[in-house]
Amino acid sequence: MLIVLVRTLILYVFVVMAMRIMGKRQIGQLQPFELVVTLMLSELAAIPMESPGIPLINGITPILTLIAAQVILSYISLKSDRARGFICGTPSVLIENGKIVESELKRLRYNLSDLMEQLRAKDVPNISDVEFAILETSGQLSVIEKSQKRPVIPEDLNLPTKYEGLPYTLIMDGHVIHRNLAKLKLNIEWLYQELEDLGIASPKDVLFACLDTEDKLFCQLKSGKEAK
Repeated sequence: MLIVLVRTLILYVFVVMAMRIMGKRQIGQLQPFELVVTLMLSELAAIPMESPGIPLINGITPILTLIAAQVILSYISLKSDRARGFICGTPSVLIENGKIVESELKRLRYNLSDLMEQLRAKDVPNISDVEFAILETSGQLSVIEKSQKRPVIPEDLNLPTKYEGLPYTLIMDGHVIHRNLAKLKLNIEWLYQELEDLGIASPKDVLFACLDTEDKLFCQLKSGKEAK
């Protein structure tokens, strides 16, 4: 039993490493060759887990081989447009100037029901409102609406806007994120003073705290904790 446990943990670590090397994309964003590698990794890892009689190296070696093949293919597709088109395919225009490109639907075996479903998911129920709908190599549908149908933005009305960056997390579940304090050129004394001004005795009482681009500190206490 202990041997099975150890083998499972080792294979789990190798599969996690492989997925990390492949990047942070979700399953729906993987290229075809990346999806194939993902499926094969799960199968290769499952065989030694289910059969303790199979040497562990017989499961690890194919996993390492697949990782190497995936990295090489990714590098080739990064450096060569022609290779990228062969390995990953090319985007396809399904709607152009408000009209469905029927020939592309037939070539891709992409039916109208799927197309309408994807458009509704993008909050575009009317095909005539679409300038371009492009089926990406990952299988996602990108929709570009006609200029007259796009939502109004401040630039259209010549309205000035303030800069909106990302807030920095300073405390998460009672732990101070020191690296973010350093990026903001702030110190722990400043943080303790801000918490004291809010009636909070310790960062350990804080569930989440962040500082936005206007230097406003948002702070939420853990359940059962109250400010003084």
